[in-house]
Amino acid sequence: MRDPVLVASIDSVGTKLKIAFAMNKHDTVGADLVNHCANDIAALGARPLFFLDYIGCEKLQPRVFDQLIRGFSRACQSAGCALIGGETAQLPGMYRKGEYDLAGCIIGVVERSKIIDGRKIKPGDVILGLPSNGLHTNGYSLARKILFEKMKLRPGARLPGSTIAVGEELLRVHKNYQPQLAKVPDGIIKGLAHITGGGLIDNLPRVLPRNCDAAIQTKSWQVPRIFKILQQNGRASPAEMYQVFNMGIGMVAIVSERDAKRAMSILRAKRIGRIERGSGKTRLLL
Repeated sequence: MRDPVLVASIDSVGTKLKIAFAMNKHDTVGADLVNHCANDIAALGARPLFFLDYIGCEKLQPRVFDQLIRGFSRACQSAGCALIGGETAQLPGMYRKGEYDLAGCIIGVVERSKIIDGRKIKPGDVILGLPSNGLHTNGYSLARKILFEKMKLRPGARLPGSTIAVGEELLRVHKNYQPQLAKVPDGIIKGLAHITGGGLIDNLPRVLPRNCDAAIQTKSWQVPRIFKILQQNGRASPAEMYQVFNMGIGMVAIVSERDAKRAMSILRAKRIGRIERGSGKTRLLL
């Protein structure tokens, strides 16, 4: 690289850990953490270099630790970055017995001239949606309240209308979109938004110029069943659903009309909206 810029992100997987505790399965949340962080820096066009983890617990259980490290390792290997270490802290009295918390930091790099910052976005551009793999790592507090308190389901119970358990559905691994995005030729993608907490409503405006709105056609993709179950049983409004959950779209790419077909093919994405004149907001067309 002629003018490399370092890009960093630090995050956690939030209350998704509660599902891992209930299912006694811990490798997926390790992968979730790596992939979430990788997507955050991919939104600027960066590729990951290395990752560090933090595990805080009441008392370290070797079996749980091994599963977490396995998840970190596999996700880092898939992402093409190094797992260079981290910190494991045993803090009696801080955590409940058998529980822990995770945090991770990723460092990546991008050529300064290739940074994706949204400055070239203009009215008429196309909004592409890359499908998610479920809830990813956001909205779990509300999802747990609906599924376990209102619907009285157990983590091991079958999800209504499905053959898999509720816990399995909620532990689906957060996708890493960076390898797909890296296949798109330089200059085609004008803006990227990782759809995490805040959903399409709050995350898309981060990349929009002040004179542009993102008009989203919510019927342009099939919303996964889990979100429909949560909306119906939680009696949540569409606005709340699209602000709390990703609703089946994990990453958004903005491209020009002339590049849309090519980008859709490479990313296996759907056309979900259009950039229009406005004031830097997301508008849902229900």
